[in-house]
Amino acid sequence: MPAEQYQKVYLYRRIVQAKLYIDNNYSQSMDVSNISDEAYFSKFHFIRLFKKTYGKTPHQYLIFVRIDKAKNLLKAGNPVSDVCFSVGFESISSFSGLFKRTIGLTPSAYLGQHQQRQAAIAKTPLKFVPGCFIDNNGWAENSNFGEVSK
Repeated sequence: MPAEQYQKVYLYRRIVQAKLYIDNNYSQSMDVSNISDEAYFSKFHFIRLFKKTYGKTPHQYLIFVRIDKAKNLLKAGNPVSDVCFSVGFESISSFSGLFKRTIGLTPSAYLGQHQQRQAAIAKTPLKFVPGCFIDNNGWAENSNFGEVSK
């Protein structure tokens, strides 16, 4: 392997190591300095390389991971305050504001919307079967299921 290619692979592996550090430690208090130390880069060089590799700064990626984990915890029915602290935020108001800017709903509204959808699925599950599946299986023709519709 040529020296130049080896260097690129080595740098990429260090960036991936930092990403995995974020993925595994998102709930802990961390900043870009901690993450760049994990990859053995200077802070500003690390930010440039990370953004070039993943299309987001390390901070943006950390927020993305935390919000994604928060969505999963909310879907599981956990209270907003518990979710906030378990994904690494220190303030419910900052968590709620960031969640709303990212998702478009407050965490409480997101939780409520998910619970309403689950209730609707429990009440009429066949309405949530994709139309292509209904067509491929012949459910729409001569169906005894009043709730199946195209």
